[in-house]
Amino acid sequence: MLTSLYVLLVVTAVCAGVPEDTKRMMDHLSDAEHFKNDHHNKQFDHEAFLGEDQAKTFDQLPPEESKRRLGELIVDKIDVDGDGFVTLVELKDWIRYTQKRYIEEDVERHWKQHNPQGAETIPWETYQKNVYGFMEEMSPAELTAPNSEGFTYSNLRKRDRRRWTYADGDADDALNRTEFASFLHPEDHPNMRDIVVLETLEDIDKDKDGKVSLEEYIGDMYQAEEGEEEEPDWVKQEREQFTGYRDTNKDGHMDANEVKDWIAPPEFDHAEAEARHLVFEADGDADERLTKPEILDKYDLFVGSQATDFGEALARHDEF
Repeated sequence: MLTSLYVLLVVTAVCAGVPEDTKRMMDHLSDAEHFKNDHHNKQFDHEAFLGEDQAKTFDQLPPEESKRRLGELIVDKIDVDGDGFVTLVELKDWIRYTQKRYIEEDVERHWKQHNPQGAETIPWETYQKNVYGFMEEMSPAELTAPNSEGFTYSNLRKRDRRRWTYADGDADDALNRTEFASFLHPEDHPNMRDIVVLETLEDIDKDKDGKVSLEEYIGDMYQAEEGEEEEPDWVKQEREQFTGYRDTNKDGHMDANEVKDWIAPPEFDHAEAEARHLVFEADGDADERLTKPEILDKYDLFVGSQATDFGEALARHDEF
């Protein structure tokens, strides 16, 4: 019952424009925050709709070219049955497609980078030498001094080592391409759920007591600006979410299981939630489907753009 209520609240929040925290959730669509201090962040929608790499390309285009590419190269692809309307299902399927494409391209790029010979697996020693080999020239003092650059890199290497072990299904200390995909994008692989929960807990748990307090939870998503006297309404709502739904055992903290329920809610469909949000924002006649003119009218919501050097943008990426 609690899970169903949570899913309903999140989907309702997306459709109604109420801030919700999706950055931490597994299988999320963008590392950008959907809302920043009470303001809708369209960059989240751009990356969800286009994929992160293509969103960067569109961000460099002037408005006219951005709209042209959206209309000529994308909308017709989404409208699979060619009836002139983009339905919720078609938009959801498109978002899933762009996310899978981005992840596949990212994995392929890193796989070739760390495995130029095309071997079946990448050993840990090869990966850690490629990524952290420069640390061999650092002194023990540099690697252990609190808050130093070396200390930060040392912790990152330990974190990568642990995630590598989680992804290494056959425990041979080398990852095949499937395992390597789990290592690079654990949020997209259910078998990596426990390590995502653990890393999330460690990131937010500033006092390192193994649990997340209300203030740590709020501090992860909101920092008061100088001179700000009162918290925004969405922060107050998040405090209520924490006490009412996140902290299920009412002990004032979120433990690992409660963090798991938060970032990996069963049966929550991120692509559908984002599709509903986009339809809600662009559906001018409220018929729950989008025409090409409705999408183009809200092109800045879907793809964004900025008036930069057009020639440079085209040289970087000729076509979508």
